[in-house]
Amino acid sequence: MNRLAICPGSFDPVTYGHLDIIRRGARVFDEVIVAVFNNHSKQPLFTGEERISLLKEVTADLPNVHVDVSEGLLIDYARKKGAHAILRGLRAVSDFEYELQITSMNRKLDENIETFFMMTNNQYSFLSSSIVKEVAKYQGNVSGLVPEPVERALIEKFTD
Repeated sequence: MNRLAICPGSFDPVTYGHLDIIRRGARVFDEVIVAVFNNHSKQPLFTGEERISLLKEVTADLPNVHVDVSEGLLIDYARKKGAHAILRGLRAVSDFEYELQITSMNRKLDENIETFFMMTNNQYSFLSSSIVKEVAKYQGNVSGLVPEPVERALIEKFTD
């Protein structure tokens, strides 16, 4: 049986915190699909195509990780892909309450797809895409927070 997990997110942009979860998930599951979803309550900095391209570049060394895009419900996407699991990262206790609500709804929609939470590495527990964008917007140093291709893309976005 192929243990397939979906690792969903907006990844606007992908950070080292995201990569930590993706890399560790790739060791646990046979295959991980990193699924880019648009959060319609936020205005993205990067287009879906740009996020996919950056994710593919920074996960190129992980042969069992694939990048895709989806709209709609995560649980429908997971079912369509034949996934057995959803992989979610947690940074702090504050993330848990929100994730618990989503997980409970997903379980109601399909009790056969399990959600696995993975605590991010402590060095990334403060890190969010929003913080990275804010720092980059004011030409702050984001090296060490995002991979080099993402850093270059952020500089390009904010120097236009």
